[in-house]
Amino acid sequence: MLNRRRSRPVVPTPMARVRHRHLLLLVAAVAAAAAALLPCASAVRPFVLVLSRDDFLKDTAGAHPSLPSADADSDEWDDFDDESPATDPLLSPSFWVPLLDPASASPSGDEPDSPSDALFVAGVRAMLSASSAGDDAAFTTAAAQIEAAATGGHPGAQSALAFLSGAGMTRPASRSRAFLLHKFAADAGDLQSKMALAYSFFRQEMYEEAVTLYAELAEAALTSSLISKEPPVIEPVRLHSGTEENKEALRKSRGEDDEDFQITEYQAQRGNTVAMHKLGLLYYYGLRGVRRDYGKAYHWFSKAVEKGDTRAMELLGEIYARGAGVERNYTEAYKWLTLAAKQQQYSAYNGLGYLYVKGYGVEKKNLTKAKEFFEIAAEHKEHGGYYNLGVLYLKGIGVKRDVMTACNFFLRAVNAGQPKAIYQVAKLFQKGVGLKRNLQMAAVMYKSVAERGPWSSLSRWALESYLKGDIGKALLLYSRMADLGYEVAQSNAAWILDRYGDESICMGESGFCTDMERHLRAHALWWQASEQGNEHAALLIGDAYYYGRGVGRDYERAAEAYMHAQSQSNAQAMFNLGYMHEHGHGLPLDLHLAKRYYDQAVEVDPAAKLPVMLALTSLWIRKNYDGSFLVHFIDSLPEVYPVVEEWVEDVLMDEGNATIFTLFACLVTVLYLRERQRRQAAAANPQQPDGAPN
Repeated sequence: MLNRRRSRPVVPTPMARVRHRHLLLLVAAVAAAAAALLPCASAVRPFVLVLSRDDFLKDTAGAHPSLPSADADSDEWDDFDDESPATDPLLSPSFWVPLLDPASASPSGDEPDSPSDALFVAGVRAMLSASSAGDDAAFTTAAAQIEAAATGGHPGAQSALAFLSGAGMTRPASRSRAFLLHKFAADAGDLQSKMALAYSFFRQEMYEEAVTLYAELAEAALTSSLISKEPPVIEPVRLHSGTEENKEALRKSRGEDDEDFQITEYQAQRGNTVAMHKLGLLYYYGLRGVRRDYGKAYHWFSKAVEKGDTRAMELLGEIYARGAGVERNYTEAYKWLTLAAKQQQYSAYNGLGYLYVKGYGVEKKNLTKAKEFFEIAAEHKEHGGYYNLGVLYLKGIGVKRDVMTACNFFLRAVNAGQPKAIYQVAKLFQKGVGLKRNLQMAAVMYKSVAERGPWSSLSRWALESYLKGDIGKALLLYSRMADLGYEVAQSNAAWILDRYGDESICMGESGFCTDMERHLRAHALWWQASEQGNEHAALLIGDAYYYGRGVGRDYERAAEAYMHAQSQSNAQAMFNLGYMHEHGHGLPLDLHLAKRYYDQAVEVDPAAKLPVMLALTSLWIRKNYDGSFLVHFIDSLPEVYPVVEEWVEDVLMDEGNATIFTLFACLVTVLYLRERQRRQAAAANPQQPDGAPN
């Protein structure tokens, strides 16, 4: 059982809000082109950062040893990498993605490099297969293979075994053993274990250690061949909306099987320019469950350009500059970016500015012209323009170095969701350049970038498994990502455990999970999600403690969880706190505070008007008729309601009984209407007294 009172204070999420006199609050957004394609319910909370004057250093004029050099060719200017990464992280034997994709090659090539590689690959494949089939014996055998590979020193096996040990799958749960195994794997270069360790340090507020790891991971994410210039790389889709399945978001995540995608493809094939552009975006960014395919993206963008679509011109320029699906050609990149810029596609000015900074595809470097192009982009609120100007001023490229100005440009880009800007501001916080050293904020920001790395692609496979009805594999993959610190994965795994508790999908210490193991695992995942700002998770934790679902009933812990959800403006939590104050459950009996919470609930969510009105009526009765029959009746309702609910479910909802009750209700209604009709007729024609003349 988790002890909330002993845990450390909750770490602020990227929604940290502070103020600066030079900055307005900038609402986070993704690129306009991609944003229109994203399912609204799938998005995580935007990254909004506004700083106060106190967060800036007073003296930023002098050089700082951590400042980058004023060299446009340095590695820190890498908006279009000159070379692809030496190795693709997804081809590492430690990663599961190549094992999930039947079309991909073995992570170690045609043949495993060593016996431990063979054991690891066989073990993970068998574990995934067993989770799909719900075969606990096969899962145990697979775990034994992974353990044998870990004993042989395989980093990926050590990382996988750490995951199994931490979750308590096929062995007693042991956080200490999981930490040790992750440490061994991380020291050997396993990036997933580095993510797990960084998250562990982050939860314990060991920010120095967390920042060191997250900075390395964020840099790996930004230089990965899977990173595009626009977020998000992987769409974080929530399986649930409250207690219900998030059907709309899931419908929009079915990739090429989605009806909307098929309609778009049909329209594109019939020559619709808008559909061509949209299809190109889906393939280029890998949105809505569509597999990223640069070749198909290039095909549809080219078709759209032939039809005169100016937006596709800029993307063609970017494709040539990056060499994404085509041979890199800076001359072609310059051509298409220039055409797009002339058609007022202002984001194209970012690409043109970069080409002039590096001297690619143009006669020679021209920093003055580069700055002019970046300023045009920034004037039209293109976040790439903000970021690029920030780099110029931070490094003193073509301008006098000005750290304060650089910070302001970076912050604008951060609040537009630009990953490289988030990384740069995190580095400023870490090094204490321009901004006061703040390791906690640096860790938060590095973490948000690191979570865009290639290891996040497991979420796509988890979602795909869920949509295909393979709940066991979805749970395993979401649980793996939860171990790495992904809040959406923690929430999704917990929801699956609660929703599909009756199915054989949860592996416990010995065989399938007992009800207690399942409840405790879901409880732990909800708690981790709540620590990262998921108010629904905090609400469920409160309910678990209040009603004793899977844990011992504890009103004080329930109140703490509701307080956490209330701090994030959750109306249900406010109502619950009002109820607890009204009845003195875990909180002091205080009718004034109860009314305050009830009023707050309806202010936050007008839909709470009816329950709040009833609660205020109850409060008035309690205040004016304390000890009366009415108060006792109201207090008995929570005990009566479950009995009534059970009777309705077991008796009324039975198919045969429901038919009988329906017929009975119809008969009573008919008799009532006939009686009312008879009385109305009698009232209209009263009986004459005896002997009266006709």
